[in-house]
Amino acid sequence: MAVGASHMTVPREPDDSSGQPGRGRGGRWRLPSPVTAGALLLAALPLALLAAAAWLGRHVRPSADEWCFLPVVRDQGIGGMIGKFYVTDNGRVGNGLLVGLYAQFPVAGHQWYAAVSTLVVVAVLWALVVLVLRRARQSAPRGLALLVAAMVTAVFLLATPNTYKTLYWPAGSVSHTVAPVLACAAALPALAAGGRRSRVAALAVVAAAGVFTGTLSEETSVVVLVVLVVLGGLLLLGRRLVTDRAWPFLRTWALTGAAGVAVGTAVLMTSPGSLRRRERFGAGTTSILAPDSLLASARGFARIAATVLTTWEYGGVLAAGVLLGLLVRPARTGEGPAVLRPCRPLPLACAGVLAVLVSGYLCTVVTYPVFGPRVATAARTWNDYLLLYVLVLAGLGALLGRALRRRGTRPGPVAAAAATAVLYAASAVGLAVPLHHLGQDMRVRAGQWDRQDASLRAAAARGAEVAPYTPTPVAGMLEPFRAGGRIAWPARCVAEYYRLERITRSTRLP
Repeated sequence: MAVGASHMTVPREPDDSSGQPGRGRGGRWRLPSPVTAGALLLAALPLALLAAAAWLGRHVRPSADEWCFLPVVRDQGIGGMIGKFYVTDNGRVGNGLLVGLYAQFPVAGHQWYAAVSTLVVVAVLWALVVLVLRRARQSAPRGLALLVAAMVTAVFLLATPNTYKTLYWPAGSVSHTVAPVLACAAALPALAAGGRRSRVAALAVVAAAGVFTGTLSEETSVVVLVVLVVLGGLLLLGRRLVTDRAWPFLRTWALTGAAGVAVGTAVLMTSPGSLRRRERFGAGTTSILAPDSLLASARGFARIAATVLTTWEYGGVLAAGVLLGLLVRPARTGEGPAVLRPCRPLPLACAGVLAVLVSGYLCTVVTYPVFGPRVATAARTWNDYLLLYVLVLAGLGALLGRALRRRGTRPGPVAAAAATAVLYAASAVGLAVPLHHLGQDMRVRAGQWDRQDASLRAAAARGAEVAPYTPTPVAGMLEPFRAGGRIAWPARCVAEYYRLERITRSTRLP
């Protein structure tokens, strides 16, 4: 993302289109420049898409694991959910905290989850782009950072094979979608730090975030550790990438984050819940490191990579990065001490690609004993490293745009900007069609769920102990009595949620 960092102070050229709107002579407001207006217009496309996705969240209803979470939080509170995870389920106490926060508001928590999580992702990525540009001493037209963040968010949340499990299923999202975003947010205080106190605060934040990440998701912990190791190696082998003044703090920050992740992972792995989970799936250390498992994981990751690389909507992220590289300019003034030296594209590009490949394969190794060959289709588990992938993709685009700007004549960058703007817009439009179809399925399921919910509550109010239940699946989510009634899970949890003794399979909705 360092798309041309420099210590030079360059006066703004008369035709430089990166100027900011503001008051002109006589105190009158000036219209935004054409570049600023274009950036805001393009950013509006993925933002509108994300707003529509958040609005569709009103059709979300509990399913799968959430049937079992809701009674626990209702009867024992958030503490009971954390204890259940630590002692019985999987050891993910951080995960239990986030689950408890939305499960406190049973149906409403599910309906608002997509909107809140989308807002968090956009805010974190927007702040990340702004701070990286500031540390690189680059000036961008107003709206350009939002353009990049909005497209990265839209592709990350909506370009997966199963958007429902990525965005709308809270139980899966907190483990694999929100987890890497929260880990990414831990870098913001370090990027914003200027003085001694802010650096100490940044170290405290990354330590706490590391511990929390370690208890939130094993796969995200793997990604964070890989990124920190690659970053450390990059800095050791290429000290000219950062200033001498910034190097000691970055080294301490990376080591502190890695130590925090290690502590959190140790808490998770030694928990009774994690031990039970590994026994249940036969996912011990020996099985993970077995040659057959490693080879099968490699095949699974190759299939995942093929799916991602052939999903053309990811081109929108590359286009956003190219626009960023084409339009940024060296800033006339910098805020705080410089961190990045002039850009070195090759080491940065190689480090990013290496981090994605290593973390993606290791995450597949970790999840293979649980999912087996289905690891190549369990798309929600990819998100732990897909966030890193889309960030690296945006960075590669920025480096490409920088090269085009530096080496091309005037018509060349203009033509490149026009072409990438078309790809950017096409990607947003391409994501809208499957989202519309998913929204229709969610709306139908919400109506069915609400009718059945009213019927089951009425039966419980009459004092009934047994009531019929008809599965209402959506987007491959698990429901009681699937596989023709042979698999009952989570029927017991549904009965507990409605305070019934048990539910029976029905094929007709109320």
